[in-house]
Amino acid sequence: MKTPAALLTLLALALPACLAAADDRPTVRVKAGVTAPLKDEAGVAWLADTGFSGGETIERPGIAIANTKTPSLYRAERYSMSGFTWKLPNGKYVVKLHFAETYEGIYGPGERVFGFNVEGREFKDFDVWVKSGGALRAHVEAVEVEIKDGQLDISFTHQVENPEINAIEILPL
Repeated sequence: MKTPAALLTLLALALPACLAAADDRPTVRVKAGVTAPLKDEAGVAWLADTGFSGGETIERPGIAIANTKTPSLYRAERYSMSGFTWKLPNGKYVVKLHFAETYEGIYGPGERVFGFNVEGREFKDFDVWVKSGGALRAHVEAVEVEIKDGQLDISFTHQVENPEINAIEILPL
């Protein structure tokens, strides 16, 4: 028979492994606007454009993007979409939405303004130009959410010009 101290030692060693195995929540990275998976400059793998409702895609290869170490994330986008959904185990996550104003028809603040809602967290009057500090500059909006129905839901609403996004990351907390 094991002593209480030995049992506590075994429990302490086994507990972290049990907790890690119980939390099977995935990290998901979706690169909007591309037809093939992408490996960014940091070596991180991204799924090709998927999970979106509606909209169009465009690639802009070779453009220079400031304010990031991974400019390849911002050289394609999905625009004019109405939503994004992804099946996930319930739990807490941080959702990172990646934006950069790359459309040559936008010349300043107020020319692309839209709203989005991430699992009930409302973002109104979102202006990529203002948030990033100008054109061809990356901005990441991080939103903490709790999934309770097995699915992440993001909706986009048009105000001025079309909503756009370059990538979405979903990271368990």
